[in-house]
Amino acid sequence: MDAQLIARWQFGITTVYHFLFVPITIGLSMLVAVLQTIWYKTGNEAFLRLTKFYGKLFLINFAIGVVTGIVQEFQFGMNWSEYSRFVGDVFGAPLALEALLAFFLESTFIGLWIFGWDRLPKKLHLMTIYMAAIGTMLSAIFILAANSWMQNPVGSTFRNGRAELTDFGALFTNPVFIATFPHVITSAYMAAGGLVAGIAAWHLAKLNRFGDADNADRDVSTWRWAAKFGAYVLLVSAVLVAVSGDAQAKAMTHAQPMKMAAAEALWDTKEGAGFSIITIGSLDGQSEVFSIRVPKLLSFMGTGDFNGTVQGINDLKAQFEEKGFLRDDGSQTELQATYADELAQYSVKVTPNIAVTYWTFRLMIGVGMLGALAALWLLWTLRKGRNPRPSKLWTYAMLSMPFLPVAGISFGWIMAEMGRQPWLVAGVMPTFTGASPSVSTFEVLTSVILYTLLYGLLAGIEFGRIIKYTKKGLPEVAPVKVLEDEDAPLSFAY
Repeated sequence: MDAQLIARWQFGITTVYHFLFVPITIGLSMLVAVLQTIWYKTGNEAFLRLTKFYGKLFLINFAIGVVTGIVQEFQFGMNWSEYSRFVGDVFGAPLALEALLAFFLESTFIGLWIFGWDRLPKKLHLMTIYMAAIGTMLSAIFILAANSWMQNPVGSTFRNGRAELTDFGALFTNPVFIATFPHVITSAYMAAGGLVAGIAAWHLAKLNRFGDADNADRDVSTWRWAAKFGAYVLLVSAVLVAVSGDAQAKAMTHAQPMKMAAAEALWDTKEGAGFSIITIGSLDGQSEVFSIRVPKLLSFMGTGDFNGTVQGINDLKAQFEEKGFLRDDGSQTELQATYADELAQYSVKVTPNIAVTYWTFRLMIGVGMLGALAALWLLWTLRKGRNPRPSKLWTYAMLSMPFLPVAGISFGWIMAEMGRQPWLVAGVMPTFTGASPSVSTFEVLTSVILYTLLYGLLAGIEFGRIIKYTKKGLPEVAPVKVLEDEDAPLSFAY
């Protein structure tokens, strides 16, 4: 293996690992804010206990997410210096805003939320968790704007040997970004809803070891409310994920027709193309041997028309060899057009890894649906005042509820990034041109091993703390009072 391939593995490993924590951070911050709002409005101690309990899990998750995210920025300079040089004028702007605006916003207000329980007025303290939640979404906006530019490089041109930004606003009106942002945010709420519901339902079963639990019991009624709340959040978010996913599929088909063709193992261009349930290709990867398809569904997903034309892998390869990189309507962005002559000097294999793109697309959909089914089972079990009976199946199902959406999101990111290959910037910069020329295979391999060991240690710490505080259950809380002494020290709420 050469240094460039190992560098790709390193970025893939660190990115997927980091993104295990991101959706829970985004979704859980707002759900904790909602729980605290209900407590603020009602004064019901149960919601203060839920706020403190899930707030603790949110803080643990946030801390590990921050640590694992920092590594990615270093890789741009260390392993991908040519990429950084070429796209820095464009890519650097949203990343800088993410750090200077979003990250500092969320970290500042999280600090105020942690230490301000007995110091800030209740209403002002409530606003701090909302500001932290808004900060997490701002962070997602800037990161997704940068990534969407890589998928569809708008608002820029090729000048002075690199990509230069010509329209900052175009980064946030990019059709890929407009479709991707709601898809990612709603999937984050699936993960957070699953976390809230799964833990609550697990505790509910523990309290019901000897038959139906007494609904008058304080913990039972609190956990029942949380379980239903999380399950409804998961289910509503799942519907929104499906709707936003349809929009994203259309944006993807327009900007990167090869990605959609690979995701469906569609070798030849078809009108009224069917969605593949399973496809088996030839050994040389040039044709279809057998498939089971839902008639015309792929055309609707990609074009909005059941009889629409979806381009196939072989036709797109031939088109690239003849005309260069084109979007599905034959157009190019300004950067793609101005860089076309430079791109012609490279020999580019334009087909991504079809097996990875195809199966991650299906795993994304499949495990996400399993999470929604678990939420439906939970609500069915809790109908008419019933409580779940403890069993291994129930425990596994409830504890997997947050992990199923997170796994689906991870498969979705792998599909999005692997399906973009062989491009760092679609239609402009081939991946092999972006690696650092002076970094050796030994150096990259050493850092991969060290990061993997470090991330394994962090995983142990993360899950150990999560399991510890999950088992403890709802904390006992004292009435929250604002201190009158302005010189009194801040108190740590946990």
